[in-house]
Amino acid sequence: MGLPGHRRTSSDKRRRAAQHGLTATNPTICPKCGKSIRPHRACAFCGTYRGRQVLNVTKRTTRTTAKTKKVTKSK
Repeated sequence: MGLPGHRRTSSDKRRRAAQHGLTATNPTICPKCGKSIRPHRACAFCGTYRGRQVLNVTKRTTRTTAKTKKVTKSK
């Protein structure tokens, strides 16, 4: 026969319920292109972060278009 479980303390209940109160992050505006981006992330449209070019956007777009063409040809 099973034993009774441990008591759920009030702090355990509050800690579990605290996860339900999370809020969505506010998007920010990219200063270079004006698109909406998530905070502390590089802009996916122009590839800049804090005034520096950190992503090669043209390379990324050619790679994704090549992947989509490959997928559509195989179907």
